[in-house]
Formats: sequence, C-alpha cells, structure tokens
Amino acid sequence: MNDEDPENRTITDSDQDSLSMEDYAVVGDYEGDENGECNDSGAAKIAELQATIDELNDRYLRLAADFENFRKRSSRETNERVNRAIEQFASGILEVADNLERAAGSDDSSLREGLEQIQKILRKVLEQHSIRPIESVNKKFDPEKHEAIAYVPSDSEEGTVIDEVSCGYSMGDRVIRTAKVAVSKGKTEKN
Repeated sequence: MNDEDPENRTITDSDQDSLSMEDYAVVGDYEGDENGECNDSGAAKIAELQATIDELNDRYLRLAADFENFRKRSSRETNERVNRAIEQFASGILEVADNLERAAGSDDSSLREGLEQIQKILRKVLEQHSIRPIESVNKKFDPEKHEAIAYVPSDSEEGTVIDEVSCGYSMGDRVIRTAKVAVSKGKTEKN
C-alpha cells in the first residue's frame, strides 16, 4: 500500500469499511487526459474494482449453488425418511393382512381365536407408531375427537358418549380419525 499517494493505494478488506462515497467516485469523476484515455492510475483502479466485482460475483454464484444443493439434499433426505417410515408401517400392516388371510381360510372353530390374535398384532403395530385408540364411552362429547351419529335418550348426563360405533385414533396430540359415537340426550319424561 502506498501511503504517500492516496490515489494509487490498493484497497484491502480492512479498508472497505472506512471508504467514503468520494473514494468510490474517483473513477466516475475521472475525465482522462487530453486524448480521452485513462492514465495508468485510473486504469489500475478500474481493473482493481473489476477484479473485486468479479470475485464477489463468483462468491455469490458459489453460495447460490451451494444453497440450491443444500435445498435439494434436504428435500431428498426428508422424502427418504418419510418413505422409510411408511415402509416400516406397511411392513407391520402386511403381517396383519397375512394373518387375516389365514384366518379367513380356516374352519369356524379357530376363526374367532385367529381374529383375536390378528387384533392383538394390529394393536401392537399401531402402538409402535404411537397410534392409540381414543377413549370415548362415558366421556364428555368432544367435537375434536368425536363425530355424533346419534342422540339417544338415556340415564346418562346430557352430552355424554354412551356408545361407540367406530373407534377413533390419535397419534400424539393429533386426531387421525374421530370416533363415531352415540351421545346421550339426557333423561326424557314419559307422558
């Protein structure tokens, strides 16, 4: 760096923060010599600024390409994780399907026992994936967890689930399928 002639000094990364707009305006204000050509000092500054622009542009393009590659890789990894989870779940369900086929092909005496065994296996597979049945009977009707298919007079308090037609399921705090239930209207007076 030439300390004596500020027009000919090289700009370093540490100098960039201290530059003013006047420092950048030197090239724009230069009128050249009498023939309209830049002298060595102006040409050097232009070349230096062009090199800086080229370097920053190259850096930008590399970062943009790196980010695009990262985005694609993340998307691919997410899809792979989802597919692995589905494969694991399907593997468990296929075991249940196989057992259902065996039970359907057996004689009546062992059919009930086979179906009970299949039900146990299915519950186990669902539990392994954090899928749990929603407890409904004798609970207060909750439209987030229950779908009322009938309102029935009963001795139970009004708004209480008295029967479950189809079980509901949740995974963690999220309801996968609402339970189809019959809800108490409460006691009705007879005439």
